Amino acid sequence: MGSGDRSKLVKICDQAGRPRGTGFVADERGTVVTAHQAAVSPGPLLLHGTDGRTCSVAPDDITALPALGLALLRTGGPDTLDAEPLPIAGRDHAEPGGYVDIAAHGRREARVLGTTPATYTAPDGVGHPVPAALELALGTDGRDALRSGGAAVGGPVTDPATGAVLGILCTTLTAPHEAAGLALPITRGTDDTLDALLRRNAAVAPAYGPHLNLAGALQLTATSVGSADGPKALTAPVERADVHAELAAFAAGTGLVLGLVGAPGTGRTTELAALAARRADGGAPAPTLWLRGADLLAEDVSIADAASRTLSRSARIVTAAGARGDMGTATPERIARLAADAGHPLLVVLDGPEEMPPLLAHRLADWTRSTLGWLRENTVRLVVACRPEHWETAGALWPRDALHRPHRPARRLPPALRLADLTPEQAESAKEAYGIPATALAPGHDRHPLTLRLLAEVRAALPPGVPGRPDTEDVFGAHLDLLCVRAAVRIAAAADDQPHGAAVRRLAARVAGQVHEAARRCLGPGQGELDRAAFEEIFPWRTGWASAVLTEGLLVPAGAGYRFAHEELGDWVQGAHLDLDAALRSLVHRWHRGSGGTERPPSAEGEPRSLPVPRHRIGPVIQAMVLLGRRQGTAALAHRMADLIEALDRLWTDEGPRDEDAAWWAAHLLNGSLLRVTDARPYLGVLRVLAGRITRRSAAPKAPGTSGRTASSGPGSGGGSGCPRRTGSTCSAAWCPPTGCPAPTATNGIWTRSPAASPSTPRPSSLCCAAGSPTNARFSWAPTPRTSPCAPPSPPPLRPSCTPAASWTSTASPTR
Repeated sequence: MGSGDRSKLVKICDQAGRPRGTGFVADERGTVVTAHQAAVSPGPLLLHGTDGRTCSVAPDDITALPALGLALLRTGGPDTLDAEPLPIAGRDHAEPGGYVDIAAHGRREARVLGTTPATYTAPDGVGHPVPAALELALGTDGRDALRSGGAAVGGPVTDPATGAVLGILCTTLTAPHEAAGLALPITRGTDDTLDALLRRNAAVAPAYGPHLNLAGALQLTATSVGSADGPKALTAPVERADVHAELAAFAAGTGLVLGLVGAPGTGRTTELAALAARRADGGAPAPTLWLRGADLLAEDVSIADAASRTLSRSARIVTAAGARGDMGTATPERIARLAADAGHPLLVVLDGPEEMPPLLAHRLADWTRSTLGWLRENTVRLVVACRPEHWETAGALWPRDALHRPHRPARRLPPALRLADLTPEQAESAKEAYGIPATALAPGHDRHPLTLRLLAEVRAALPPGVPGRPDTEDVFGAHLDLLCVRAAVRIAAAADDQPHGAAVRRLAARVAGQVHEAARRCLGPGQGELDRAAFEEIFPWRTGWASAVLTEGLLVPAGAGYRFAHEELGDWVQGAHLDLDAALRSLVHRWHRGSGGTERPPSAEGEPRSLPVPRHRIGPVIQAMVLLGRRQGTAALAHRMADLIEALDRLWTDEGPRDEDAAWWAAHLLNGSLLRVTDARPYLGVLRVLAGRITRRSAAPKAPGTSGRTASSGPGSGGGSGCPRRTGSTCSAAWCPPTGCPAPTATNGIWTRSPAASPSTPRPSSLCCAAGSPTNARFSWAPTPRTSPCAPPSPPPLRPSCTPAASWTSTASPTR
């Protein structure tokens, strides 16, 4: 907008209504900046803003700066005049030869001739030297407008490309030579009150291009945060005081990098979004740039490359919203300098680095070194939010002095802050915020952040009083069903069909089938994403399917493809389509003799070699193991666990592992599945065998078990297990070593922390849609009671699917 835009300017009059000049709002307090000439008055001044708003300013509310030729007028606040703040240019002088806009009885164009020494003569007759006044070349109309004074006095001189204020018109400003027009510069470092105003202006009035300021940087980085933090929750997340304190300690410390690790669904992204909001809304706003691992490209040298691309996308968004200026100047380095000058370093958030391209992952060490150099050179901080499996390798590549060490760092990992389930007090607060009754969830599932959030969304669509106490898998299934129904309603509406109950339910089943097909495709080569071609094949744009699933948040754009909006939900759906035995053979058993394993198969000459399955893709495999126990009974799962224990024995020798990657998969799959069973009693035989292995390795000199491979597979390496309290002594006995043998530390105290398992916990259920309009659909939990606490449970009903189960290993076989 030009400098004559009335929505940006304030008209200054005396009490009789005679115009004395023009000004503009400069900060969030509503402070008006004008020429000293316009503000000198024996009585109050009357300010006119937009929509007829007025404000009377007494002499005591005027800060006169006659030495600079300026005056600051205090109003009642930002809403008093309802005028938007104008950004003030960061540079004191405009470039000679350039054109500017002036507000002199309307918008006019002038040309900057340069700067010249001048004298400002105040109304009391005292002259004040102005070393570098702006000299303007004006046409005849512009000269006449300045001579007439009145509203022309105090009008801003603005850059037409960016709208930033370069100076202020003054008719009593004189130069040694004849000049068509002169303007007062707004000079920094000459008055503390003015400097404070300029700092506030830079933080609230965005400017771009050559006048990029902190507010512009905040707008660009906030756009990246707003487009990357996934589906919005129904309510604000519960505050984790310990996490908040640790993030504050990182901001105040000297470490450049913070690792925020946690399993999917524990709230990594939620905590990062809350951190970005606190930084943006605080008394001293600070920019936070949000990146996803999918934003990285295989050819990136450092994180600066992805940051530059993200800022370019943000620039296109703010430009479309009306921002002006050359956005090419908004580089990560320049934004980092602006943030550092304001006293708060730029924070870059890398959420889900596991999504990076495989080729970049294989040269992660070089990328890390270059990124560290860029962070140090530009005073930038970095938070990496990822799964523990990724940080185990990636965190070790950072120098220890570059990593922030939390007060309670994660165990068996490079220094990192670990997120787990909510504490009982936090879970109670979350339930209250979500409106979830205390007994709405099955025991052991009521402190998981994602479970609580998704249950709140499901309950919002249910009538009150629905019976049953679902577990996490029930909630996932219900949430998936609900989103499929909503997507079906959108698809029907896009096809100009009147949505009816039965038709929409059939369409929802088709949507669910396509979602399961998408999950099956995600098990192919890559990092768990769905490429664009596959997405458009499964969810065609022309029929409204693509927009429906994206709008409802089933999937979200990520880099060059699409992903499930919630990582844990995606792992759960993918696990239902994983050929578990083939996956275990590919990841573990094929790399040792015995347990059905064979030697490494020879590759045909010229045959393409696929990359190994990334370790962070362990999620679908663990979900498949847990699902196996629910579908086929505990005996089937116990058999696979026993095979993994035997594989660990065969893979490890006194000299070390025959294949370290296979040993890693065996230990972590065993660990992950044991920690996720709802009742550990059917697996006491497995626990006894595992306890014997740990005991022997702990007693042996330089035992491989002490290095974390076998010991880490015990329950003590993670959260609570499903062992009921009343059978805790039996479970503990399975882990107690014989007399005289050292007890492995991995098992200390685990059963005292284990949640109680209730034999009345309902079995998996389906969210069933009754007849009627989908907008008023009736849902219910349909629990199937257990027949016996120790008996294998009945298999749950399968989720809708129109495709056969996929073999992960058929498309992503590891080649070492």
